[in-house]
Amino acid sequence: MPKVKTTSPKSRPALSPENRDKQLVSLAVDCAERQLREGTASPSVIVHYLKLGSEKEQLENERLKEENKLLKAKTKAIEDAADTKAAYENVIRVMRDYAGYGDVEDEY
Repeated sequence: MPKVKTTSPKSRPALSPENRDKQLVSLAVDCAERQLREGTASPSVIVHYLKLGSEKEQLENERLKEENKLLKAKTKAIEDAADTKAAYENVIRVMRDYAGYGDVEDEY
């Protein structure tokens, strides 16, 4: 009796390009998994998944995650510094007003 190929029900394409990319990647991974299980995977597919499982790759991924955290922290520090500068400028303006000096623009 011939083997009947079953396919998963077709899902409609995602509306956003990002979600569409995720769908296509998922399909590709499913295809690679099926090929690996059946023993029909190409050498490049096998090597790709062997590299993903290596300790070096895992360390590289961890390093990239930590670099991303560092970049986010630096960005937040820069934003906070800008907010602090604006707050100090406001305090100085209020103190000048309180002391009777007013704004420089008020004199003209």
